[in-house]
Amino acid sequence: MLHLLRHLRGFAAPERKRSRVGPLIALHEAGRPVWTPRDYAALAREGYERNPVVHRCVRLIAEAAAQTPLIAKIGDRERPEHPALALIDRPNPRQGGIAFREMLFGHLLVAGNAYVEAAGTGAEPRELYALRPDRMKVVPGRDGWPEAYDYTVGGDTIRFRQDEGVVPPILHLTLFHPVDDHYGLSPIEAAACSLDIHNAASAWHKGLLDNAARPSGALVYDGPDGASLTDAQFERLKAELEDSFQGARNAGRPLLLEGGLDWKPLSLTPAELDFVAAKGVAAREIALAFGVPPLLLGLPGDNTHANFAEANRAFWRQTAIPLVRRTAQSLAQWLGPAFGGDLSLEPDLDAIEALAEERESLWRRLGAATFLSEDEKREAVGYGRAPEGEG
Repeated sequence: MLHLLRHLRGFAAPERKRSRVGPLIALHEAGRPVWTPRDYAALAREGYERNPVVHRCVRLIAEAAAQTPLIAKIGDRERPEHPALALIDRPNPRQGGIAFREMLFGHLLVAGNAYVEAAGTGAEPRELYALRPDRMKVVPGRDGWPEAYDYTVGGDTIRFRQDEGVVPPILHLTLFHPVDDHYGLSPIEAAACSLDIHNAASAWHKGLLDNAARPSGALVYDGPDGASLTDAQFERLKAELEDSFQGARNAGRPLLLEGGLDWKPLSLTPAELDFVAAKGVAAREIALAFGVPPLLLGLPGDNTHANFAEANRAFWRQTAIPLVRRTAQSLAQWLGPAFGGDLSLEPDLDAIEALAEERESLWRRLGAATFLSEDEKREAVGYGRAPEGEG
């Protein structure tokens, strides 16, 4: 009898493929929101809002990636009129395609996470919206993967269940994080130490300017018989110094001393502290974390036209294009079931001006390759085989 039950149980349900470690991840947190383990507001404030290097890196990458056109393919055939492209180019009534993608990439670079909401009444999504990462929480299921997302604004929460509709309502994009199962790692976090150094150096320079652009010194009181200032005299002297000698408007104003006071400038100078060099190193490390060549940010270096052109190509090849490609692949996998067919989205490399010289060289070499067929040449430059009936 036991053998018969085991035999029937073996045919009770079809085999399902899934990760064997997923349930371990969600064992103690199934159905409960997992909060983001970092402060997105602090990253945005200290990085993007207050640091010019981070601001420029995010803008440079996000704008370049957002303006890269996409190609839609069904199998090996290019489909320039595919509805997925129309949806991405006109995602919602309030945003154009470039503005939408720029916001999406900006969220991804600042937070390490980006979220897209698909809205529609039928099987096909009609609108796309980029949602703020700091308002979103992952709700893991029993298999370890997110079964829902909670979006909270002003105390009100909306839950997006991922099993609703043909297309899950939320697409979650992440940058790789080695120790987090649900959230991505922002480049700002990797460069947090350099960011603090750069911001501290800027604040020090600002404070130096506020104090007449000179290193601070000490007022030494040499009174009779080793006497010291009374509390009232000390407070009056402090107030006079703040009112009459501190700030940019009092820069260079002579200091009149009386009653045994003597000014002793401190020997610690900006050259000794080497703040300028430390700030430059910190800026380069921030650029390194984002994958932006320092030359493109105006940092000191070999500022020649040849080096700039090489740095620009390196930026596109190593940073912008990989980001566009992985995002396009995620969008195609997410939207594909709604539009049917084997949908794939790829960046249009022919439309990138910085790579025009490379593409021209590739076409010239392929044109001279007599051992390749026309279809093989088309595939080598990213086009599919020619449709039937066309040469």
